[in-house]
Amino acid sequence: MRPLVVIGFLGSTLDAAKFGPSRWNKWRPTVGLAMHEDLRVDRLILIHGTAHRRLAEFVSEDVMSVSPETSVEMRLLDFRDPWDFEEVYGKLLDFARAEPFDPEAEDYLVHITTGTHVAQICLFLLTEARYLPGRLLQTQPQRGSLNPAGIWNTIDLDLSRYDSIATRFAVASAESTSFLKSGIDTRNAAFNRMIDEIERVALRSKAPILLMGPTGAGKSLLARRIYELKRLKHQVAGPFVEVNCATLKGDGAMSALFGHRKGAFTGAVADRPGLLRAADKGMLFLDEIGELGLDEQAMILRAIEDKRFLPVGSDKEAASEFQLIAGTNRDLGEAVAAGGFRDDLYARLNLWTFQLPGLAERREDIEPNLDYELDRYAEREGERASFNKEARQRYLAFATAPDARWPGNFRDLAASVTRMATLSPKGRIDLECVDAEIARLRRLWVGQTSDSLGVLGELLDPHAVAGIDPFDQVQLAEVIRTCRNSRSLSEAGRTLLPPREHVAAPRMTPTGYENI
Repeated sequence: MRPLVVIGFLGSTLDAAKFGPSRWNKWRPTVGLAMHEDLRVDRLILIHGTAHRRLAEFVSEDVMSVSPETSVEMRLLDFRDPWDFEEVYGKLLDFARAEPFDPEAEDYLVHITTGTHVAQICLFLLTEARYLPGRLLQTQPQRGSLNPAGIWNTIDLDLSRYDSIATRFAVASAESTSFLKSGIDTRNAAFNRMIDEIERVALRSKAPILLMGPTGAGKSLLARRIYELKRLKHQVAGPFVEVNCATLKGDGAMSALFGHRKGAFTGAVADRPGLLRAADKGMLFLDEIGELGLDEQAMILRAIEDKRFLPVGSDKEAASEFQLIAGTNRDLGEAVAAGGFRDDLYARLNLWTFQLPGLAERREDIEPNLDYELDRYAEREGERASFNKEARQRYLAFATAPDARWPGNFRDLAASVTRMATLSPKGRIDLECVDAEIARLRRLWVGQTSDSLGVLGELLDPHAVAGIDPFDQVQLAEVIRTCRNSRSLSEAGRTLLPPREHVAAPRMTPTGYENI
């Protein structure tokens, strides 16, 4: 067995006793540690203050008298105010860092029965954070008995070892991830893994979160669900403020985000608090953050890091404590390289980045989302619509087919379900209704396919598409469509560049060129 080391405070009240035989009839927590046959203490690190040095020596002598194999090591630690959490935690942290702990050679128990409540809490936190590499030890007197040893038990902070607690945590985690998915039983393994990670990050971190993905992939809905989950867990108290940065242009962007003082510019007839201040104690969702100007980006960065910013026309800073979620359908890394996005802001946002897949990448999730959209329609309109069996099969066969593009992603699906539910007779979506909707979607998609923006817009932002020559847009869109419809790059290459008959190279003759 490895040596056992116990770390604990001297109990200035509980460990005190009159000198004489009567003291052995009293339960004294520190002395009692050494009186258990089933708890062999090889070293006792006893923390005490200068004012209680004599009591510490007295208790040490009693410990060694009942357990000669126990070595008592006294540690002097004085506090100006033993109820000052910051001071107590700081000095105990310094103590823990200075001790030459060797978990490979020794086992450790942290005694949390003695000391002030503040000291006990600090010992708990330091043990949980592994600064003190051991388990918690609790002792107490034995009821109905004069046993001076009392009773003891340990607490292992590795909650995974407690089956009932681990089971409850697993259930709670599953409920949280289901909440983030709006209760939809998604079947895409990669998406489910991503939501599991978002759930852990959302509940354990206040750092910014960056949601990337095409338009209609559900960034706004997921951001709101993250906020609602944190509110349920009492981690935010303020509101959810959503901003579409693409609508913030020119001088109005600064005013909308950071507020302004009355008279700051023409038309500023009153003070305006701004959206950042409106999100105080809550969550700010900056959708399409890549559309912000560089000046706004600089102020957003400072607001994230310092929680302070300067309203337009003001000489006094404002403060707002908010968590940021940013959304974009642009590649911010490319925007940084092109000089359109600040690299320091991108680095701050890039700690937790999640790429939301489009609907075409989650075809197995179309069916559960179909039911979800029907439920949303019923809640919104007050009447329920449903498919008959044949109509449902027909629609799902079309929706999950490889050539179903879904350029608008889940927004397209939601609009499609709304149309069918609205046009269905008596709330029953039949084959005729489904066939009409399929024809409508195909017409829409064909129109978008003929326009290169339909394909290129899924991969590039509108500014990038506008910078491509119109003739090149058509060619590039055709290349993309061919690659998507091919099983390999080789097949796409053969389609785009079919082999041609060999034509001999011309040669120079005295009278000109002549074919061989």
